[in-house]
Amino acid sequence: MYRSLRPLSLICLLVLPAAVMAQNPDQLLFGDTHLHTSYSFDAYLNKNMTGDPDMAYRWAKGLPVVHPYNRSRVQIHQPLDFLVVSDHAELMGYIRAVNLEEAEFEDLGVWGNLKRWFAITMLNRAISSEGGSKIFSSLLPEEPANLGGDPVQDPVNVMPTGTFGDTLAIETNAWHEIVAAAERHNDPGNFTSLIGWEWSSIPVGANLHRIVFTPDAGNIARQFVPYGSDQSQYPEDLWDWLEATQERTGARFIAMPHNSNISKGYMYAETSLRGKPIDAAYAERRMRWEPVSEVTQIKGDSETHPVVSPDDGFADFETYSHYIQQDPGPYKPAAADYMRGALKTGLALEAKTGVNPYQFGVIGSTDSHSGLSSAEEDNFWGKFARDSTPETKRSEDSIGGSRANGWSMSASGLAAVWSRKNTRDEIFDAFQRRETYATTGTRLKVRLFAGWDFGVADLEAADFAELGYARGVPMGGNLSAAGAEQRPTFLVRAEMDPQGANLDRIQVVKGWLDAQGQQQERVYNVAWSGARSLDTGGELPPVGNTVDLDSGAYSNSIGMPALAVAWTDPDFEPTQRAFYYVRVLEIPTPRHSLLDAIALQRELPEEGPATLQERAYTSPVWYTP
Repeated sequence: MYRSLRPLSLICLLVLPAAVMAQNPDQLLFGDTHLHTSYSFDAYLNKNMTGDPDMAYRWAKGLPVVHPYNRSRVQIHQPLDFLVVSDHAELMGYIRAVNLEEAEFEDLGVWGNLKRWFAITMLNRAISSEGGSKIFSSLLPEEPANLGGDPVQDPVNVMPTGTFGDTLAIETNAWHEIVAAAERHNDPGNFTSLIGWEWSSIPVGANLHRIVFTPDAGNIARQFVPYGSDQSQYPEDLWDWLEATQERTGARFIAMPHNSNISKGYMYAETSLRGKPIDAAYAERRMRWEPVSEVTQIKGDSETHPVVSPDDGFADFETYSHYIQQDPGPYKPAAADYMRGALKTGLALEAKTGVNPYQFGVIGSTDSHSGLSSAEEDNFWGKFARDSTPETKRSEDSIGGSRANGWSMSASGLAAVWSRKNTRDEIFDAFQRRETYATTGTRLKVRLFAGWDFGVADLEAADFAELGYARGVPMGGNLSAAGAEQRPTFLVRAEMDPQGANLDRIQVVKGWLDAQGQQQERVYNVAWSGARSLDTGGELPPVGNTVDLDSGAYSNSIGMPALAVAWTDPDFEPTQRAFYYVRVLEIPTPRHSLLDAIALQRELPEEGPATLQERAYTSPVWYTP
């Protein structure tokens, strides 16, 4: 007879001794793999003229820096362990070089030189007169009347770089400066700088961007110039370039999708971007290059959506409904825009093709364009430099062609990595094996193992991690069907951010294919704080809310500093494909919009709630019969 190992309240409220966690052989590292500087054209056009890669690394290391827009002295509360400066490949460093009069131009002939002079004159005037954001918006695509099929082939407004002539020389020089900064700041064992960039495909306003990074050093990185969407907007062509560049230089790469929440149903679809059915070869290539996805950041959360998960009471979190295009248009969420929908679709495609194209781990990162990796709610400096103060978060110019403004943005997120050492190779290896998780900016500590014969005693063991690796798999792993005559048990430990809020609950999110091959999902509350009890439907009452709306203060008088559980799936069917990931919620804390409203002595802005529950999402564990 199968028995669920849902713990008694004593186990639910287990506080983990520091000595036990100290014996864990792996290091938990927090970083940001998505940070833009003044070398990105849109960052520069939105008033980041001085936040360069060097400043980005100094901020990440905990040093005080000068804000590139408001010129105040700013400093991160908790330094990062690693950082990827990921400037756009398209026009990399070009706007900056032109505005600073550092660009060397090729001869385009009399008429070509005149057109370029006029374009640059108008560009510089716009930058000096706060009109750079309008220039940026004019470069964005338009949505066609009838969206469908291959979006790359639809009529779109492509970035008119031809006016500038050949930009390769300037882009190469910028890339070498970015690489040099990463080399200067890399400090193995203490702080890791990873070299990377962003490939920014956005056909018809569908966000299909990827962050690409390598663990390799500058001598290898200088052998190539980043591949941009101005060369191709198809991810398959990006993978082709990565493969060819790896063969030529030996460079290793990972490409990570981000902001799938505004991909218009293309990021995790059942077909390729060209509209072809996904087969095993496509799935294998995608997972080779894209083992991890970014699921939470400044432009909202991509875990799930109330339309995708109507039975999930926590699905409507930092929902962002603004496409990056000239005409914002209505937002239409789809399962293919979100992590949970993708994971379920991956199971269905695996059942058809034998390979899961969406068997990815997860991380969070910021996508800040100010050069400041700021994911701290009370120390949030906006997406763009010009959104850095309460008085400039809402302006006449919208952000990126949408109706979004600084209060629409989320102070998120962070990439959490279980790594053997704080080095480029070890962090890259952790990404490859998907032993990563996402947080919305909090430094929540989460550990997950899955196996066939775990119990409560293993949860409390001093050698918890060693047992987990020896008898099970960590987050990101595949659970073998060898033990499927039993039910899988999941060991989860979660600890609060030492400088943050207590924990509300631990949830296990399960997705599976039922006997008819239909996609299903369920959220299980498996551990929680306080004397609450589950109702007959498995729902748990709210933890409460201590936030004072007049001061922005909150209290850790509710919740718990740590939770742990050994949970066995009571609904396990050994013939059904499934995935499981853990979601950990903090108690409510003030959102940056509330803190701004208090400072401005105004009503709370309509964009965003007064409070939020920060959270972490682990990479899944998969079960395949």
